[in-house]
Amino acid sequence: QVQLVESGGGLVQAGGSLRLSCAASGRTFSRYAMGWFRQAPGKEREFVAAISWSGGSTYYADSVKGRFTISRDNAKNTMYLQMNSLKPEDTAVYYCAAAGTYHTSIYYTQAYEYTYWGQGSQVTVSS
Repeated sequence: QVQLVESGGGLVQAGGSLRLSCAASGRTFSRYAMGWFRQAPGKEREFVAAISWSGGSTYYADSVKGRFTISRDNAKNTMYLQMNSLKPEDTAVYYCAAAGTYHTSIYYTQAYEYTYWGQGSQVTVSS
């Protein structure tokens, strides 16, 4: 079992920045590929970014590429999402997720591939 807790959400003006954190507890954090998803009101949950077990491989949705950066610190059992140049359309509840894997460079982009989920953190971007 892995427990995930997001933090760092809030209200920010368009063009501003926020950094989300996802703290993990339970089994060895470093043996999990991790990802961020988001869900806006009335919309389906969508993929945002993913990172491999080692942290050496990352992947982003086109909508956030160049503005968001995913990273992880396995020593601190924590994953991050640095969000810059935020837009009103980035407003959503952001979820972190974990997927067990034996491959150090694998990442996942589909929600069904993830086993564990956090409770979500609200990000609101005002225009």
